[in-house]
Amino acid sequence: MAIYTLRYFGVIGYGETSRLLLTAANVDWNEENPEWPAEKPNQPFGRLPVLIEKRADGKADFVLSESGAIERYLARTFGFLPADLQLAAQQEQLRDVQMDVLLAIRAHMMTKEDLIEETTAKLEQLLDKLMSAQTELLRQNGNTGRLFGSALSYADISAYAFLKLVFVHLPKYTELAPKMVKAKLTPEIAKLASTVEADPLLAAHTSTADKIASLVAV
Repeated sequence: MAIYTLRYFGVIGYGETSRLLLTAANVDWNEENPEWPAEKPNQPFGRLPVLIEKRADGKADFVLSESGAIERYLARTFGFLPADLQLAAQQEQLRDVQMDVLLAIRAHMMTKEDLIEETTAKLEQLLDKLMSAQTELLRQNGNTGRLFGSALSYADISAYAFLKLVFVHLPKYTELAPKMVKAKLTPEIAKLASTVEADPLLAAHTSTADKIASLVAV
């Protein structure tokens, strides 16, 4: 069996989905928090997260950078994405929209006063589309707290990680973005959060990490 190392900052951020995937897969893994920016030149593209897969067969370690690439690799490796390409693409699409929202939040935080209305409107539009899409999928799936099927999926994990970043990490830097997301939450999305949090596959992570079910209750 391979041993995995996830390099990331010691915060909830773009590495959280990968943490959850590794935990749910029940594999041997550890996390490194490199000194930054001293270790920046030693990363493949000067960025974090970075995944290192130490192979048991003696072959060279597999090293992968970029959060999206790492997540998709882990999700496919451990069966959290279906083999059906179209079904898998639907889950990946949701993750891409989540990342668009996070980038819009960052842009809003860095916007000059005269452009605040414009960036707020863009963020509002993206949030509407994301929350509506997730709520509709949850309803179509029987409102079981799962976006697809009956088992924990990449879509469930990434949706939970998105909410956790918004409600645990972002309040340190902005009040508006968490308030905007909170206003658009639905009972279906709140149920997803509590379902993921209670999943036995994630007990090793959610038992020690900040839980968010109470933060997203509506």
